[in-house]
Amino acid sequence: MKRDEINLEALTTADPYLLTTTLAHLTGDLTLVDQAWDASQKVDRSVEDFPQGTRAEAISRMSAFLRSANKPVAVTQDVLAKLVQFCAGEAVPTEYLPMLLEESGIVTRELDKAGPVAVEHGDASLPEVAIIGAGLSGIATAIYLKKAGIPFTLYEKNASVGGTWYDNRYPGAQVDTASHFYAYSFAINPAWPRYFAKQGEVLAYIHRCVEQFGLKEHIRFGCTIDRAAWDDNALRWRCRVTPAEGTPFEITPSVLVSAVGQLNVPAIPSIPGLDRFEGKVVHTARWTPDADYRGKRVALIGTGASGVQVGPTMACEAKRLFVFQRSAQWLSHRPNYHLPVPEDQLWLFGNVPFFANWHRLQIIWQFGDRLYPALLKDENGEVSAANVKLRQQWTEYIERKLASRPDLLAKAMPDYPPLAKRVPVDFGWFDMLLRDNVELVRTAIDRVESGAIVTRDGERREVDLIVLATGFQATRMLHTIDICGRGGRNLRDLWGEDDPRAYLGITVPGFPNFFIMYGPNTNLGHGGSLIFQGECQARYIAQAVRHLAQSQAAAIEVDQRVFEAYNREVDEQLSRMVWGAPGVSNWFKNSKGRIVTNSPWRVVDYWQRTRTFSPADYRELSDCAMRQAG
Repeated sequence: MKRDEINLEALTTADPYLLTTTLAHLTGDLTLVDQAWDASQKVDRSVEDFPQGTRAEAISRMSAFLRSANKPVAVTQDVLAKLVQFCAGEAVPTEYLPMLLEESGIVTRELDKAGPVAVEHGDASLPEVAIIGAGLSGIATAIYLKKAGIPFTLYEKNASVGGTWYDNRYPGAQVDTASHFYAYSFAINPAWPRYFAKQGEVLAYIHRCVEQFGLKEHIRFGCTIDRAAWDDNALRWRCRVTPAEGTPFEITPSVLVSAVGQLNVPAIPSIPGLDRFEGKVVHTARWTPDADYRGKRVALIGTGASGVQVGPTMACEAKRLFVFQRSAQWLSHRPNYHLPVPEDQLWLFGNVPFFANWHRLQIIWQFGDRLYPALLKDENGEVSAANVKLRQQWTEYIERKLASRPDLLAKAMPDYPPLAKRVPVDFGWFDMLLRDNVELVRTAIDRVESGAIVTRDGERREVDLIVLATGFQATRMLHTIDICGRGGRNLRDLWGEDDPRAYLGITVPGFPNFFIMYGPNTNLGHGGSLIFQGECQARYIAQAVRHLAQSQAAAIEVDQRVFEAYNREVDEQLSRMVWGAPGVSNWFKNSKGRIVTNSPWRVVDYWQRTRTFSPADYRELSDCAMRQAG
């Protein structure tokens, strides 16, 4: 890099801890790290704590490195471990180091180094994979399969890729995970324009990944797979594909991957008269351009993750906004939630090697398992001290926001423990409640009339538009697909209406060569990101398919005993979680009160469990054995 290409102002404004970490990684010289070590380990450290002479030297040395033709040196694991602690600002347990270094892209994992699968009988013997869904998880699986040289096709019901981010186009749609964590570890995006990306920015990132990894030719758009049955004789799946236009046809893949997720079928509330409303009714996950709220009287039903985003957005331009709230929400506060990434920071991410990676590592550590202790009950089965502390902090935040309106404070303060429900980021929710054109309604809805909503106290509110921010049918996993395994056993019969179980949330005995993404007990309830979780599953599935190809087995199927032992662990750990607190209603529970959506594990635990595919957990079924199995 030439001298005039170096942005000295950007280097000067850079986080000195991050800049010094990156410099030490590039050069292998820990001198400046040692000089600033004490400052780095202070609780609630600040830029002012960093030694100014050391900071000036770091800027000078980084500028010199960028001007030189030097390449980053190879550093040892011990050096990386020290840099992780310096960058994180505290001691990091050893068990986290591999996860942090691999997921930040600082260390390349072995699977990413692996080339195409080598098989004795050529490409003709490779398993063929059908992936249902071209959202983030399906795309991640496709990328890993392509690296392995495994033939695959993605079947996507929509006209384009994106999954959740294609469907959810409501005003204000935005991630509530930091952008630099909301990206694949193998395709880190240094150019996020915001610290928390908007829907269109996430969708653009997904399109770039499809282009970068050459996936478009492998995707069939406008195609729905609504039935899949295992053929015990042909030892393949027989799947019915229904295109948006044309005649249904059959495919026969060796391996079937469901990447439709948990949050894909909207939940429509059963409200008397809703179907007779003469205005517009729209669900946030099926937003249409004609859902115009500007200058209109709008009813918002639902105050969860989508509601707290669409509400503040509509309030700015609606004539009136009536917010119908069943229960109040805990919201986390992110000071930079609405901020763009400054130009100097974008330059650093794009031009200083590994700067974006170490920034990502900081975020993964900060928003990984820090809140996990607050999810756990104490030894007496009561809410933990960590949860009580969190409640105090979040209560004080709400009290500050609504200090001028004691009447609102009483309505907006949750009466259940933090984390017992999904916790969105404050999009401007409490500021919205203070607006003159917004009314928060706690009284339950009795009925909908042709042009109004009537609550149980008899009050009638005239509205032009009803927005349903009522979530999804999360517990009814895969119920839109009729899936039959060995011997014709139907997955719906096994799971019932809403009681799904799987090994690692990924696979089920009796359903050979079938893998599920974002399946039972894999949703995150305290930290991490869904793209992180999806990548864990994608790597595991890719390793399973690699093993299938190399072993030349007709199929693999998780052992029943392994499946049962794992689910006993899940149930035992779930019994310790705050999600099951008495009186708490959330979408994590099925009709019997069992938590079926959320993972009970720390982020690092699930990462470790899915890091390596273990053939010992599976039965390898040959042609003969498969026909005799039952």
